[in-house]
Amino acid sequence: MNIYDYKVPSSGEEFTTLLENKNVKIVRIVSSDNLEVTEYCQEEDEFVILLEGRAVLEIEGKRSELKKGDTLFIPSKTRHKVLSAHKGTLWLAVHFNF
Repeated sequence: MNIYDYKVPSSGEEFTTLLENKNVKIVRIVSSDNLEVTEYCQEEDEFVILLEGRAVLEIEGKRSELKKGDTLFIPSKTRHKVLSAHKGTLWLAVHFNF
């Protein structure tokens, strides 16, 4: 699989699991510019890398703007949501559950 071989969804986000092994899961996320804002609060830690595009997140009430190359660590049980994204924003998310 090539991480850049994808189609941009017309709305929402597309999640593709690239690897799941023991306590680690790696997911490719492709965002459209037509998002329904959803709050997440996961049981595992998450490390995200923005590979393409731009996005605005809200983490525990604080806004964070990400651009290509930015990384972010979201500890487990932290409330967060994607407020907006440019069409075709590409993320790599690594979930750790230890």
